[in-house]
Amino acid sequence: MLYLWIKALHVIAVIAWMAALLYMPRLMVYHSMAQVGSDKSETFKVMERRLLKAIANPAMIVAWAAGLFLAWDGGWFVDPWFHAKLLLVVLLSGMHGMMSRWVKDFAADRNTHTAKYYRIANEVPTVLMIGIVILVIVKPF
Repeated sequence: MLYLWIKALHVIAVIAWMAALLYMPRLMVYHSMAQVGSDKSETFKVMERRLLKAIANPAMIVAWAAGLFLAWDGGWFVDPWFHAKLLLVVLLSGMHGMMSRWVKDFAADRNTHTAKYYRIANEVPTVLMIGIVILVIVKPF
């Protein structure tokens, strides 16, 4: 029964984490077009910081902790599909780290990227998520 509760917690955390990773670059698209120092720019700073600190970071921590428990309990550390999934989750975590850096850059008015850059960056979590879901559900190898 504990396994099922941890699995539910993992799914909830992954949904929250993905929502944050998909919304953050979208905020940055619009933030990058706002005038530095404007009310709009300052509002985006607050939104980005709160999204990162209140949703993205806790959700990532819970997703990792619950996921590692599930992998240990399920004995998946020896399965090739799990190695591929873990690689994609590490890349997703790297994307999270990049977004954290961008939030700090925006907060300090040091953004150097264009709206187009953030539009492209917005697609990376989606592609990684598709790969992760396919590996977990289909277990192709």
